[in-house]
Amino acid sequence: MTAPLHLLNGDQLAHQLQGLPFFETHLVFREALIVGPVKSKTLDEFWKIRTEFITSSYRVPSEEYIQKTVSEIERLHSLPEDAEICLWFEDDLFCQVNLWFVLSMLVDKPQLNLFRIFPPSSITKDRWTGFGQADLNSLGNSYQARVPFTTSDVELGNSLWQAYSNQDWEVFKKLSLQPSPCFHSLNEVCQAQLDRLPDASGLGKPERVLNEILARGITDFSQLFQEFNRQAGIYGFGDLQVKAMFDRMQSLL
Repeated sequence: MTAPLHLLNGDQLAHQLQGLPFFETHLVFREALIVGPVKSKTLDEFWKIRTEFITSSYRVPSEEYIQKTVSEIERLHSLPEDAEICLWFEDDLFCQVNLWFVLSMLVDKPQLNLFRIFPPSSITKDRWTGFGQADLNSLGNSYQARVPFTTSDVELGNSLWQAYSNQDWEVFKKLSLQPSPCFHSLNEVCQAQLDRLPDASGLGKPERVLNEILARGITDFSQLFQEFNRQAGIYGFGDLQVKAMFDRMQSLL
């Protein structure tokens, strides 16, 4: 029997999983689809749009992005029809958007055996901390508790991606109400996305949270980033996303 393929939400998790007996073959999803343009008609067009965005926003050479991100994910096209794939994604919006995209790539491969691996803290008050602090024992327990995707679960993920990428927020809101064992806190996470839309002030909730932190006199970035995640951990923003938001707001002053 072929070993399962572990699709991970980042390189750090690959290091954390080293030494566990079930962890053999893996690939890493190195994207942040929560920011930048994502609407496209074809997958080729999608990667072209993302390459342009990543290279211009983060000064990453296009060759590096294509090698580390595009080529890595396109390995999904060459898997055996009955392959087992374990999707290690966290519950925050950052990871969920990436997961929805992955499911949109797999929706037309019904013979695949897909499983969702939840972080150890997925149903606790610390659910936005994800896999970051998990030890080998808790990661092993997460794997043992993996949840199989049904066809309807995969279709829900694909539909969420289509609504998100097309900015069809009415459909997006309706989809958020559908129950699925493969998506924890879906309604809350989708509402967090809707809260990103600008209000009367022209700012979305993440920007408003950042403004409130700055108004308290916190300007050291490491402290600011920590406080942002304490208040808005549901977004799952990394330091690059918060720094870009911070710089953008500073340029408006």
